[in-house]
Amino acid sequence: MLGAISGDVLGSIYEFDNNKSVDIVLFNKSCRYTDDTVLTIATADCLLNKGDFAQYYKKYFLDYPDRSYGGNFKKWGSSSSLEPYNSWGNGSAMRISPVGYAFNSLEFVLLNSKKSAKVTHNHPEGIKGAQAVAAAIFMSKNGSSKKEIKEFIESKFYYNLDKSLDEIRPFYSFDESCQGSVPQAITAFLESKGFEDSIRKAISLGGDSDTIACITGGIAESYYGGVPEDIRDFVLSKLDKKFLNIINDFYKIFINNLK
Repeated sequence: MLGAISGDVLGSIYEFDNNKSVDIVLFNKSCRYTDDTVLTIATADCLLNKGDFAQYYKKYFLDYPDRSYGGNFKKWGSSSSLEPYNSWGNGSAMRISPVGYAFNSLEFVLLNSKKSAKVTHNHPEGIKGAQAVAAAIFMSKNGSSKKEIKEFIESKFYYNLDKSLDEIRPFYSFDESCQGSVPQAITAFLESKGFEDSIRKAISLGGDSDTIACITGGIAESYYGGVPEDIRDFVLSKLDKKFLNIINDFYKIFINNLK
């Protein structure tokens, strides 16, 4: 989970100022958490309390209303309706990382990823994006190789993961859809040599930088066994006390320690 939050915070300054290079400044005083972090925390809080995803997402939106939410989510969050709006946007995938840790079987990870996604993103692509990311996190946590993860994602979700970042990057532009950002984020993880490298590679794609880095970071944390101390300390310094308490509680129950 902290990996996803780290990607969001570190990528936040590049979302509308793309830099298609891995040679970027990661620690900038202007970095901030966005809706990706808010809703990741909401997912974790919901899982800790065995709550209802829709209720938690609405509550967190109302508590943190100025964090760059998508237009359709803002309308949903501000309304009295709990009905989904058939989105295929990447919002379902950026908030899903806690689900990859909270269950002990891939079957339950996929089931609960769908539950999380469908309260807003009930379009098949929205559900698929969330499931693919959570599955990659679960498989990484349980020792699967990158080759195994790639093959499963391709066969289960029909994402094309054969294009390299060097092939994707020159032509990639802002794309908030799951189908236009989740495969790219997974590719950034697959090509990475470590956690920090995964974030740099994700941001280097351009486009929706904070969300792509959020998705990549969630998988990379699980695969590489944590978030480097300098990144962790910087990111945690950007969060409020409520978020820190939920993160600590989640790691104690589902991950055993915060590293």
